[in-house]
Amino acid sequence: MLPNIGLDQLLLLDIETTPATAALEQLPDNMQRLWGEKMAKTAPESENEAEVYADRAGIYAEFGKIICISVGFFSLENNAYHLRMKSFYDDDESIVLNGFLALVDKFHTKYPHFQFAGHNIKEFDIPFICRRSVIHQLSLPKPLQLHGFKPWEMPMLDTLHLWRFGDVRHYISLKLLTAVLGIETPKDDIDGSMVGKVYWKDHDLERIVAYCQKDVTAVAQLLLRFKRLPLLREEQVTLVK
Repeated sequence: MLPNIGLDQLLLLDIETTPATAALEQLPDNMQRLWGEKMAKTAPESENEAEVYADRAGIYAEFGKIICISVGFFSLENNAYHLRMKSFYDDDESIVLNGFLALVDKFHTKYPHFQFAGHNIKEFDIPFICRRSVIHQLSLPKPLQLHGFKPWEMPMLDTLHLWRFGDVRHYISLKLLTAVLGIETPKDDIDGSMVGKVYWKDHDLERIVAYCQKDVTAVAQLLLRFKRLPLLREEQVTLVK
């Protein structure tokens, strides 16, 4: 069911994003106006721009920031797959991005034909990373220089698209897909809609990182399920510093 690519040729990833500031009024005046203009087009029925900013700014690269990127790598040990994970996280987004981009460069050197893997990474995670990197004037490694690629040439294995089976309109959340395939949910503590509050009100970055890593593990389990392979046990998942 999966394209003919080895699991050890995949770089699994998930990102967590939040509004760039704790509140709309903390944005520069021109950005506040531009947020209002954007909402007038995308959410014209909303009356409170500040509340909508708190709820939705984190999904727009122009008004949000990345606070965590977690990645995962498969390895085959004693005829069983294991998953190693590493997370880049900080209040300073440039630190998060620099760490991740350096890892992509290193992974590309080892596996020139690797692919990114994740859930909804084609429409969200990868574009968000690239846009925020440009904003910070960071050089994108070759695997993220995606201009000119045809949609089917993108070096990405997206579990959302795998489940579509050609149905371009169908959307399924990671929570629902894991549930229907009998995989432990990664949303047992918080979900994406809560990340902004947990970050700006509680400043519990470690809790967000743990949630991000659970999403990466869930994607790994989905890929194994699609290949009809045994799921990972807890002892087969390792965190790398």
